[in-house]
Amino acid sequence: MAKRKTVKGEDYGDIYENLALLAQEKGISGEILAEKIKYAIEKSLKSNLHFDDDEEDFVIVNIDIEKKIFDVSIMKEVIEVVDTLYEPEKEIVLEEAIKIDPKAEVGSRVKCPIDTKLFKRIAAKNAKDLIKQGFSNAERQHLSEIWGQYENEAVSALVTKIEPKTLHATLEINKNEVILLRNEQIPGETLEVGQVIKVYISGVSKEYKEGEKNQYLKVSRTDKWLIKRLFELECPEIYDGTVEIKAVSRVPGSRSKIAVKSNDPNVDALGACIGPQKSRINAVTKEVKGEKVDVVMYCEDDEEFIKQALKPADVINVIITNPNPDKRSCKVIVPDNQLSLAIGNKGQNAWLAAKLTGYKVDIKAESAVRPEDYETVPLEVPEPDTEASPEAEGTE
Repeated sequence: MAKRKTVKGEDYGDIYENLALLAQEKGISGEILAEKIKYAIEKSLKSNLHFDDDEEDFVIVNIDIEKKIFDVSIMKEVIEVVDTLYEPEKEIVLEEAIKIDPKAEVGSRVKCPIDTKLFKRIAAKNAKDLIKQGFSNAERQHLSEIWGQYENEAVSALVTKIEPKTLHATLEINKNEVILLRNEQIPGETLEVGQVIKVYISGVSKEYKEGEKNQYLKVSRTDKWLIKRLFELECPEIYDGTVEIKAVSRVPGSRSKIAVKSNDPNVDALGACIGPQKSRINAVTKEVKGEKVDVVMYCEDDEEFIKQALKPADVINVIITNPNPDKRSCKVIVPDNQLSLAIGNKGQNAWLAAKLTGYKVDIKAESAVRPEDYETVPLEVPEPDTEASPEAEGTE
């Protein structure tokens, strides 16, 4: 069967329709998509025709997806006659130039449309690669613009692909593909294609630059603040500020602790987070694949807060051994039969309490306490600035 010939003035509507659908699918505006294609074609032509970078206006590309315009032209220099140094890609003889522009003269430039077959022959491969790069840049820009406002928030994502070897997951968020790295997945978790999960957006590129390599949307299921966002979704009292989450600590896939306080004396912060028949806390636990979550009361008094943070263990006494902000530490005295519970499996309960409170926690059984355990370091008072202030200088 003979190949179908391309007729001059043929309707390229299908091309424009496909581009419009692509823009819609990727969530990218048609204008941005057209700009990326325009940039790719201009760069490819300049490279193939050996134009210098500063000769920007010698390649003209006009693309409008909505109006179905796709024009590619070269501004060729008018020469008097063909000579041995004639470059047909860049030059046109006066006789031919006058047919395009009757006012053409030697030394001027004439806008010469490029035949699509010629363009395909000299530049299509490079342009294709550049257009693909342009699409990637446009997608990164779209992510920056759309999701920048949602940094530090939790969103729903559809699992579309799992890499067999690395187990990295490809997610779809607002029609955009995002990679969830294996080390950002909950330990022991097995994701499946078609599964909808909650992810925490822990990093977003806020500024877009053409060709920038480090544009990214970083998502995580191990970030401790995912726990906070999940409770906000389940608890209206947290979402509206009646109950406040003051601190979070987490061992992903194993256990988390959150410290909460109520800003309304009539609202029980613990009860609000746990919910009727544990419905709210169970919903959070289910989303993080059975990870145990402890909800404890936040207290302004550090000693009381440390006691709360070590629950479910009972605490006899807390001694703040070093109150200085950068070296905060304490000794915690517990009944002998509560020592293992206070420390937790592999020290997990003590570690979570330390991260929750900001104190280094040393737990001791009541029978093992010695007088030196009660020794404390005084709070360091910053030395006053001995240099005279500018206002004081010159004062008699």
